[in-house]
Amino acid sequence: MITKATLQDIPALNILINSAYRGETSKKGWTTEANLLEGKRTNEEELTETILNPKNTILKYTEDDQIIGSVLLVEKEHQLYLGMLTVSPELQNSGIGKKMLAEAENHAKALGLSSIIMTVISVREELIAWYKRHGYVDTGEREAFPESEIHVTISETPLEFIYLEKRI
Repeated sequence: MITKATLQDIPALNILINSAYRGETSKKGWTTEANLLEGKRTNEEELTETILNPKNTILKYTEDDQIIGSVLLVEKEHQLYLGMLTVSPELQNSGIGKKMLAEAENHAKALGLSSIIMTVISVREELIAWYKRHGYVDTGEREAFPESEIHVTISETPLEFIYLEKRI
C-alpha cells in the first residue's frame, strides 16, 4: 500500500533510506552508492524538515506494517522533482520501484504538473538505464555533485548529476 508518510514514520524512513544507499546493507541491492559515497544518505532532522515543507511529499510503500519503499516528491513550478526513490535492498527487482514511479506520476497529475524531473549521479549507468526504460530521457543538463558532511565522495571518478525528465 502506498500512502503519504508522516512525522511518525521518520525513524523507519531514516533506517530504510540509509540502508538502501550506503554501507554494507546497501550492497545487497543493485542501487547502492556505497562504492561512490560514504556517510549517511539522510538523517532524521533532514527528513523532518522535508516532511514539514508543504511543497514536499514523501510517499511510503508499506507491507505488513513495514515501510519497504519510499520516494520524495517536491512540487516545483511546472514540474514534480522526484528524489530518494528507495526500495529495501532485499526486495529490489520485485516491482516496488515501478509502483512508486507510477504513484509519483499520479501525484504530479493531481497537482496539474506536466513533467517529472530528477537528478541521478552520472556514473550510475544501470540506474539511468532503468529510468530510461520507464520513460525518462536525459535532458542534457548537468550539475556538479555537492560535497557536504553527508555526501562524502570516495569515487576516483569526478561525480556529477545528470537531469532526467518524463513528460506526463
